[in-house]
Amino acid sequence: MAIARLHGGPLDGQVIPLDESVTDSYIVPYGEGQLVYHREGELENTGEGDGPTEARFVYIEATEDINPDADGRDD
Repeated sequence: MAIARLHGGPLDGQVIPLDESVTDSYIVPYGEGQLVYHREGELENTGEGDGPTEARFVYIEATEDINPDADGRDD
């Protein structure tokens, strides 16, 4: 099984299982929208005995405001 290391954005530092169908972009639901991460570089640890295969994903954008005013006030 491969893992994705997420860099930047609200999921910075997260390590998640990486589905084989994910190639260059990782899109995850977040709040009312989605977060978009893009793969950077080649896969690491692809040999036997050197740990799980890793991919580095860097935050690109959110499709909605990440931190909207939940109570609707204009302070």
